[in-house]
Amino acid sequence: MNGLNMKFGWRDNFMDGLRPLHELENFSEINGLRAEIDAQDLKHKELNDLLFHLVKKGAREINIKNVFGQRYIGSRIFLPDAQDKVKIDVYNFPGNDLGVFLGGHYINVHGNAQDGVGNTMDNGQIVVHGRAGDVVAMSMRGGKVFIRDNVGYRTAIHMKEYKDKVPVLVIGGTAQDFFGEYMAGGKVILLGLNLKEDEYHKANYIGTGMHGGVIYLRGNVEEHQLGKEVGVRQLDDSDWEVVTKYVQEYCGHFDASEQEILAGKFQKLLPVSSRPYGNIYAY
Repeated sequence: MNGLNMKFGWRDNFMDGLRPLHELENFSEINGLRAEIDAQDLKHKELNDLLFHLVKKGAREINIKNVFGQRYIGSRIFLPDAQDKVKIDVYNFPGNDLGVFLGGHYINVHGNAQDGVGNTMDNGQIVVHGRAGDVVAMSMRGGKVFIRDNVGYRTAIHMKEYKDKVPVLVIGGTAQDFFGEYMAGGKVILLGLNLKEDEYHKANYIGTGMHGGVIYLRGNVEEHQLGKEVGVRQLDDSDWEVVTKYVQEYCGHFDASEQEILAGKFQKLLPVSSRPYGNIYAY
């Protein structure tokens, strides 16, 4: 019983004492289209309340400094005009679900990010100048995510696409197990830039349950590291166009060498079936 009290007491304290907007404004400055937030003493809901408040007041370029694990940053910014976008610079370490449900805006992270970057993201762009945690781009359905360094487990799980809406994820480093698990669509590029020349990616179960989309993998993996639903192919001319386009964008964000990256060995991972578990259903 004491354990339950401690658990739910901690949760209540975390959400207890949320301040109204007129108090939260003391943690921000706005000057026309530009604004700044000092997040050091803000709970995650307070930060997101203040962020959306500044957007409604006209801010379109917002710096958030002293970020230490606040979650859901950028998740609630809805603007009726689809062409009206907000650029958010985050310093330094956002918490889980950065950009969840992001609807077309731009988030630039000056540091590492935690789990769930781009979760169910609809459109826009997220750039992380560091590494990211687990389940990056989970159920991502549009937009682009660029991670400079490594990612954790189950990255790109259940990414999806519809007609001409195709999400893109580019990772400069390597990934942990279950990379591309249950992918239903999208384009993922894993560059392995932090691996030595003959070093293999270490992820296992790559593409397990994959039934759509494509993974472009730079470097080497053993056959046993791949899910049974995955086939390996060589890149054709259209594949190289895709890889070149997004490698150029990656290099633009992180000042890397396009020539050096494209000189590496690439292979294409595709699902061998669009319905790998069809035999377990009754129809």
